[in-house]
Amino acid sequence: VPPNHSILFAIYPSPEEGWQIYSSAQDADGKCICTVVAPAQNMCNRDPRSRQLRQLMEKVQNITQSMELLDLRTNRDLQYVRNTESLMKSVDVKLKTASDNPRSLNPKSLQELKDKVTQLLPLLPVLEQYKTDARQISRVREEVRNLSLVLMAIQEEMGAYDYEELRHRVLLLETRLHSCMQKLGCGKLTGVSNPITIRASGSRFGSWMTDTMIPSSDNRVWSMDGYFKGRRVLEYRTLNDFMKGQNFVQHLLPHPWAGTGHVVYNGSLYYNKYQSNIIIKYHFRSRSVLVQRSLSGAGYNNTFPYSWGGSSDIDLMADENGLWAVYTTIPNAGNIVISRLEPQSLEVLQTWDTGFPKRSAGESFMICSTLYVTNSHLAGAKIYFAYYTNSSSYEYTDIPFHNQYSHISMMDYNPRERVLYTWNNGHQVLYNVTLFQVIKTAGD
Repeated sequence: VPPNHSILFAIYPSPEEGWQIYSSAQDADGKCICTVVAPAQNMCNRDPRSRQLRQLMEKVQNITQSMELLDLRTNRDLQYVRNTESLMKSVDVKLKTASDNPRSLNPKSLQELKDKVTQLLPLLPVLEQYKTDARQISRVREEVRNLSLVLMAIQEEMGAYDYEELRHRVLLLETRLHSCMQKLGCGKLTGVSNPITIRASGSRFGSWMTDTMIPSSDNRVWSMDGYFKGRRVLEYRTLNDFMKGQNFVQHLLPHPWAGTGHVVYNGSLYYNKYQSNIIIKYHFRSRSVLVQRSLSGAGYNNTFPYSWGGSSDIDLMADENGLWAVYTTIPNAGNIVISRLEPQSLEVLQTWDTGFPKRSAGESFMICSTLYVTNSHLAGAKIYFAYYTNSSSYEYTDIPFHNQYSHISMMDYNPRERVLYTWNNGHQVLYNVTLFQVIKTAGD
């Protein structure tokens, strides 16, 4: 790249190819222009063999669970059969006696025999279950045989390569790629990927997040179910733990929250206090409130919510350039207001009036000091409006995304991971984003 020039990157995710520069030129000012095709995040996880192995692992897990269930039932039923063994022997003796000497079978003996036979009747469903389990074992045997054939085919296809070793190398490359993307700088949103469902948990409304501070090695995940008077925050060690619902601790907030517009920034949770326009900064490690401050004039308690309601009057968020509050006031006639906040004191540093009515917005999020607004929280929603705080200007956009579960109650951007976190009708979902970026060289 010539000195004193900048590189203009158009970054597009391609699910089938790796990074590719497919054209380059100079613009009217002499700037180098390169168009780059970049793979979508976790592209390698969509490799057919990877998907096939994951399906095989799921089948193995299902077979294991079936075997465990069969073993449990067999042990239970076997114990029942053992318990009825003496009863069966007694019935057998009485039947032989009656057969050898029919006159010995008086009414009393007959009644005793009937009673013992009645006690044996519960054994019939147990035997029926044995028949069912035998058929199940036959099916399991067939599945194991099929699995063996598929695994042999994969082994022949891959030859001498060790799949786990290859997968480890791919993960290392993806980490390096992710690190490279972090250095690309800010850009304009041009696209949103298909949804990636991480988990289905909680109620219809809620929020979940990781720390948005850059840089940070904190891998914890936080989940806050509901929008009304909640106080319980679940903290998971990693995303994998969150997906499995394990290894978590609970924080009980001193004040309940309102809405779902919470954000974790540099180890602290910022949230709107219930029935107020007060913002609270809660520090997770010390389990204490470090500061709370009123957002002057901000509506609350469903005065100016998003289109879905839910006390979503005040939405806190973070991007590459800091901490933000999105809300509205009566003097602003219900239009969205953006304020940049000082993270330590929660003091308002600067404010913008976007002119966009908040009740017409489904959700919103900040990327690189630009607020992006969706036109609905329901199916068919798209990113419809963008407000650029750097230039105090706006434009209407048309960026579609797939609202898979038809009711989004939280949508926030994480600048560390460059993904959108959403809570969609009880599902926790991620979207990768495509940014059009200008990267300046050292001589510029």
